[in-house]
Parts: sequence; structure tokens; C-alpha cells
Amino acid sequence: MMDLIIIGSGCAGCAAAIYASRAGLKPLVIDGFQPGGQLTMAGEVENFPGFPDPIPGLTLMDGMRRQAERLGAQFVGGSVTGVDFSKRPLKVFKGSEVYEARSVIIATGALAKWLGIESERKFIGKGVSSCAYCDGYFYKGKRVAVVGGGDTALGEALFLSGIAKEVIVVHRRAELRANRLLQERALREGKIKFEWNKAVLEVLGDDRVNGLLLKDVISGEIKRLECDGLFVAIGHKPNTDVFRGHIEMDAEGYIVTRDLVRTSVDGVFAAGDVCNKKYRQAVVASALGCIAAIEAEKYLR
Repeated sequence: MMDLIIIGSGCAGCAAAIYASRAGLKPLVIDGFQPGGQLTMAGEVENFPGFPDPIPGLTLMDGMRRQAERLGAQFVGGSVTGVDFSKRPLKVFKGSEVYEARSVIIATGALAKWLGIESERKFIGKGVSSCAYCDGYFYKGKRVAVVGGGDTALGEALFLSGIAKEVIVVHRRAELRANRLLQERALREGKIKFEWNKAVLEVLGDDRVNGLLLKDVISGEIKRLECDGLFVAIGHKPNTDVFRGHIEMDAEGYIVTRDLVRTSVDGVFAAGDVCNKKYRQAVVASALGCIAAIEAEKYLR
């Protein structure tokens, strides 16, 4: 029987582990399928407070993990395969193993939806990104492409237009899906251009991205687009399938919270991108992990 189990070891999970350990809860952290979370895929992180020089995402997450371990958190590998929040104690299943706890923090995050082409994965962190707010600064005065036509894509294009020399929005349709206000702003912005009815066939480059191969989905024509970076903005999917039916979620699968981190089940809290789909930043996920740990300690007390 444990006081607290934390599911996920990204920014939210590690921050929760640090604060819970300092409160004397001796949390168990279950790594998940991607130990360290999305930040481990980031090349360099330049906007995390306290680091005047850029720090590799993997290094940052390794430091957060070691800090939590030093304070008393225990980490175990593997992914959660099931839960039972219907009665006490709360149960968390990892294959044939069963863990029991008085409280749980869900910090399993969300995954960016990628295009699914081989060259895209090759250049992640080397010119391919899923977060303009994280990596946009590296493209100051450069030419970048954004793939997508929804709110996320236009929001990132508008943000990048304040940094980059030119932003090309690549969309496989002839009209946008974003809300009307975002569309009007993007269409008025002189730095934003559009490639309509185009799909990305291949990401081009040597050590870093230097262009895209685009296909016209109507005519079949193939052309090269010169650019220094690609931002994939076709949405995110929260890692919540295992919790479906056990906790309240919205239509997209994000965990519904009140008071920032409290879920529909007493003693179960959520933190980070698993419940926050608006501000996808490492510092925000870390802050929510801190809040979840504080609330869990209050609940247990």
C-alpha cells in the first residue's frame, strides 16, 4: 500500500515526484512508454527558467529525475495497462503487477500527431518540431513551413510570423478549418503565405532541414519548397486510453479537472498535457505537477 502513485515521468510527473517526496509521501513513479516525456525529443530547450544557456531536453529531464530520486521517489519502468478507481484502495495495473495506493496523479501527457513519413522522424530536433512556442526562436529571420489548417496551425503560424522572415502554411485542402478570427488574422499577415491542396511527401536536408517535397493532391504535381524548418501542427492526442471509463474526460480524451488538477474521482489528480490542451509548455506542466502533489498531500492529510 502506497500513499501516492504517479503515472508518467515527464515534466509534470517528475515535478510532482519532487514535491511529493519533499512532503514525505515516498511516491512511486511509473515511467510510461516514453521515460522523460516529450521533452526528451527536444534538441535544445532555451525557455526553461534557471538555465541561461540552452540545455538538451534529455539532459533537463535526466536532472529532474535524479532530483526526484535523491529526495526519495522510486521509479519503475513499463507502462500502466489498467486501473480500478471504483473502490479503495485505488489500483494500478502494469501487466501482471498490481499496485495499490491511497492517491494517484495521472501525468501521462499527450503526443503530437505526426505526418507519419520516415524523413519526418529523421529530422525531429533537427528542423522538424511540433511546438512553435518551444522552438520558434531558433528560426529568427529564417523561412519556415507549418503543416495544418486548424486553430493550432494558424496560431503557430501567427506566432512564427513575429520571428521568422516568412511562414508558409501547407494545407491539404483549399480552405482552412480554423476559427474565423484566426483565419482573418493569418490571411492579413503579410509574412504568411499559403500552399493550398498540398501534402508533404518528404522532408529534405542533410544535417538539418532545407526543404520539403510537396504534392498537389488534385493535380498530382510535385514541387520542392525551400525552407529552414517544419512545424507539424495537425493536433495532439492525450495518452488517456487506459483511463477511459474510469474517469471523466472530454470529447477529445483529455481528463476533465476542476481547481486545475482535481479529477472526477476523489484522490485522483491529473497534471500536464493530459488535462491542459491550451498551454503546452514544459514549465506549465511542471507547475501543474507541483500543484497536483500539493493537493494530493492535502487530500491524504
